[in-house]
Amino acid sequence: MPNWKIGVITASDTIAKGEREDDRVQILRELAREWLQADVAVYRIVPDDMEELKEQMIELVDRDKCDLLIVTGGTSLSPRDVTPEVTSWVIDRVVPGLAEEMRRAALQQSRRAMLTRAVAGTRGNSLIINLPGSPRGVEICFTAIADMIPDALNILQGTGDANENWGSPSGSQA
Repeated sequence: MPNWKIGVITASDTIAKGEREDDRVQILRELAREWLQADVAVYRIVPDDMEELKEQMIELVDRDKCDLLIVTGGTSLSPRDVTPEVTSWVIDRVVPGLAEEMRRAALQQSRRAMLTRAVAGTRGNSLIINLPGSPRGVEICFTAIADMIPDALNILQGTGDANENWGSPSGSQA
């Protein structure tokens, strides 16, 4: 399996100010090892500020060459929650199925999951995924899509087949 470079940005005013500890990054470190056999190589904490978040996202993808960038926090409805907007500015292409699957899985745990505005997309050969700010939300949403991340990265980087057989159409014989 390729040795992917994983970056994590925590978007949180309170964590950036040191008023609260980041209780999600350790969960992401463990999930990345378990599902991707990779370590988090780059980790940043930024306030919920559009310009700073945008700058950090671009830096981790374009300059630090992260294959996968996970941004946690800032996906709810608070006026300071700006992660989806910034992600939409930064990505080249949206990958709606990943966000849809995260919401579907989270809705099985909490009806509040329908209020998340997480976005997933690509920038060049990198995959960018928004996750909620709660530790449980991080675990649920990452696990919901974890098996597809290697496929997405392999396809993006030209090492996987984008036209894999999806099986026989419903009702027909193979």
